Amino acid sequence: MALPAAFLSEDQFTCSICLEVFNNPISTPCGHSFCQACISCYWDGGDGAKGYQCPLCKESFRQRPELHVNRTLKEITEQFKQLSTAEVPMGGRGGGGGGVEITNSRPHPDLHLALSATQRPGEMPQTIFAEMISRFQQITSPGSPPPYPSNPQRQSLNSDRLDPPPPYSPSRRYTLSGACDSSINLPPCSIHARGLEFFCHTDNTCVCRLCVETGEHQGHHVSPARREWQIKKSQLGNAELELKDLICVRERKVVDIQNSLLEIQAAAERETDGTVSVFTKLITSLEWCQAEVLEVVEMNRRAAEHRAQGLLRELEEEIAELKRRSSSLSQLALSDDHIMCLRKFPVLSKPPHAKDWSIVCVQSELTTGIILRTVNQMMERFGEEIQKLPKACQHALLDPSVPRSEPKRRVQEYAANITLDASTAHQRLIISEDGKQVHCGERNQPVPNNPERFDRVVCVLAHQGFNSGRHYWEVEVGEKTDWDLGVASRSVNRKGKITVSPAHGYWFLSLRDQTEYAFRSEPSTSLTVGLRPCRIGIFVDYDKGLLSFYNVEARVLIYTFSDHFSDTIHAFFSPCTNKSGRNEAPLTICPVAKTE
Repeated sequence: MALPAAFLSEDQFTCSICLEVFNNPISTPCGHSFCQACISCYWDGGDGAKGYQCPLCKESFRQRPELHVNRTLKEITEQFKQLSTAEVPMGGRGGGGGGVEITNSRPHPDLHLALSATQRPGEMPQTIFAEMISRFQQITSPGSPPPYPSNPQRQSLNSDRLDPPPPYSPSRRYTLSGACDSSINLPPCSIHARGLEFFCHTDNTCVCRLCVETGEHQGHHVSPARREWQIKKSQLGNAELELKDLICVRERKVVDIQNSLLEIQAAAERETDGTVSVFTKLITSLEWCQAEVLEVVEMNRRAAEHRAQGLLRELEEEIAELKRRSSSLSQLALSDDHIMCLRKFPVLSKPPHAKDWSIVCVQSELTTGIILRTVNQMMERFGEEIQKLPKACQHALLDPSVPRSEPKRRVQEYAANITLDASTAHQRLIISEDGKQVHCGERNQPVPNNPERFDRVVCVLAHQGFNSGRHYWEVEVGEKTDWDLGVASRSVNRKGKITVSPAHGYWFLSLRDQTEYAFRSEPSTSLTVGLRPCRIGIFVDYDKGLLSFYNVEARVLIYTFSDHFSDTIHAFFSPCTNKSGRNEAPLTICPVAKTE
């Protein structure tokens, strides 16, 4: 059993993690071997919750295997290292392919005993080779994949190492686990018809031995094709795991989108049913309103008819009386009894007491058409608002500030009893006796100039101060062209010119020139308000630093501002100047309606 030493390959003793010869080799339960330090670092860097995998075959173990040094493989590896240090070639030929060359300069003791006079140059001693095969077969399972190839960087294929295969074995070599073919079933090179045994990193293609030795790939960075395949195979495993993760993420997103679509469909059905119900109620209300208006018309007609009938009866009675008197006068004129005539003449000739009917008439407002005109005017305004409804609904869908639930139902339970503090009001402001209403007069009021009073800005604060909790109040603004509403810190400057911004203790919403809404941040934040509010709801959450403004009638959120309140805050009101009567309407604090 004399075999050339060149057929011992360093690949059989290479750790697939560090790509070096084994150092304290250990074997996993799946039959693969690694350096003890390499496999320990590999498992230490992984996620223990997902188990522990073999770097080669990817077999998973729920619990981390208790690994010990494989002493048999360690002894064989040490003997291989000693054999590979021999430097004097035998037979004048290299082993090729990175195999072990046995030399005579420093012979191993066992090797020296095994050599005989009949041993041919280039052959391994039969006793050592048999012992290595028997030991290696004890630590490897039949049919297990070959060990991971060595580092391509350490595999330099020089021309003196790439001799053609020996004549007696052109395409066959031996390993510690038995004989195997190195080039059988390999695709042939299109130029040299040799097996494509190597991989050229420079040109990223598979080449044969002659391409590397004498062909166009001479001097390129090459490595064994099988070794490169093992490296790429491990990379494919990682890429496959990444793709599976991407697939899982996208499958979950598909489920999320499908669930969202189902929710949208259910919401559309709810919105449809609710809208139909509201319009049904509206139609019922219109029918009831029509009946009420017709009843008013009928009552007026009946009243006019009743009055006319009374006048007609009175006229008929007077006419009958006058006819009787006329008949008596006619009979008296025909009588020959002069004594009776003289007696009755004074009574019959005296004009009867008669009512002046010249100023009497039957009138009704129905004849002026006032009811029809009123109905037409109301229906025109109602029709205009109804026509705005689809656009308002579209705006509500596109506006991110529109809440998805009714804000009043959330905040009205925090209703606070707010009253105005007259001691803080500007001299031109007029406060009602109950402290619920304020408007701007034409001239200053005779009030003391106390430290709490604003003397430059026409504004006023509320008595109530907040330093915790949630609070809500509503203010009627009506058709005013200008106003300011919000909150202010107790410690704000109230004398002279002031700067209104959150940094200076003012947080409020403003209206200017009927259409320009803005929150007085620094700089001001312009707002687009679809439906003009007549009543503003103000909600403040002191602990969270939130201030929100609502259109109460439309139940729409206008704006929300987030900040940090560090001082006691008071409700802030400014009706602005009356602008020669154009903005004279007051600001009125309204009672908050109870939750339905």
